[in-house]
Amino acid sequence: MKNLVPYLMFNGTCEEALNFYKDGLNGELGYVGRYGDAPLDIPEDQKNKIMHAEFKFWGGAFLASDALEEADYTTAAQGSNVHLSLGFEDRAEMDDVFNKLKQGGRVTMELQEQFWGDYFGMLTDRFGIHWMFNCPGEQTKHK
Repeated sequence: MKNLVPYLMFNGTCEEALNFYKDGLNGELGYVGRYGDAPLDIPEDQKNKIMHAEFKFWGGAFLASDALEEADYTTAAQGSNVHLSLGFEDRAEMDDVFNKLKQGGRVTMELQEQFWGDYFGMLTDRFGIHWMFNCPGEQTKHK
């Protein structure tokens, strides 16, 4: 099933924001992963920051993370901190949509297999909208 999910980027305050929203919206945290859990070269002071989290409330959800200071594919700059995350089940369809939306825009992360098992990429379209693309890999489809 294809879907669209808002993705919020924070400047090191993701965990604080999620707890704030949890109380204010009576929501709950789903998956929470930290940069230190990933097989990446992450500065020690950023290892405890949120790499990816799911927040559920009122029958819906959004995803969130802390932007890495040195990575240009994450940004928490005001006006740039909301990304639209597209979920696909068909990799060829995702490739097609990615290639269409990148025209006149800027690819910030090429579509590729990721360490968590999914096929993932990011771009900013020619209108300045930030998009994330995700398709489960074989090992994550059945989890």
